[in-house]
Amino acid sequence: MLVGCSSAPDGGTAVRDKSAKQPSQSAEAEATAKGAIIGRTGTPCVLPVSFTTAADWTAEKVKSGDDPVFGSIAEQGTVKLVCEIDAKPAGNFGYLRVWTGDDAGAPRKVLEGFMAEESEATKIRYRETMAGDLPATEVTYLRTTELADEPKKERALAVSTPRGAVVLHLGGLDTGEHEQMLPAYELAKETMAATG
Repeated sequence: MLVGCSSAPDGGTAVRDKSAKQPSQSAEAEATAKGAIIGRTGTPCVLPVSFTTAADWTAEKVKSGDDPVFGSIAEQGTVKLVCEIDAKPAGNFGYLRVWTGDDAGAPRKVLEGFMAEESEATKIRYRETMAGDLPATEVTYLRTTELADEPKKERALAVSTPRGAVVLHLGGLDTGEHEQMLPAYELAKETMAATG
């Protein structure tokens, strides 16, 4: 599990110098430079959806195999962890994680099931949105762990396709890293499409 935190001492209400905390336009453009399209046949992770990764992020299929401990943490709600897109080659420690399940129910229902197991989540906010041309539900929340001094931002979105449900999750070591990786999440969201 990823741990870490970063927020204002007053709980997040302090006014911050945006130039110091937000990436420059050139940094955002670099972060969202297109990498590979994953999800299709012949890619590291064959999924019910495809999307474009940010440049230098690498995808790897996740296999729980016969390990019951890993298998138990690789399931959340009605979905299982099947793919990780690693940000380390691009300079961050986090991942975009893709979870899939056979339940093709409403995206909100799938996401609520996913979040039901996030016992350390607070300030949970759902909203309806689009992921490419697919109706989606997105959630933002703060997550506190024993190893972190302060909560960190996380987010996820869910879509339903004829081939099942998909949850795309972005965590991060801390809130600062989450914000740095957010353009890659947004690129995946904007380019998402159902696969045949």
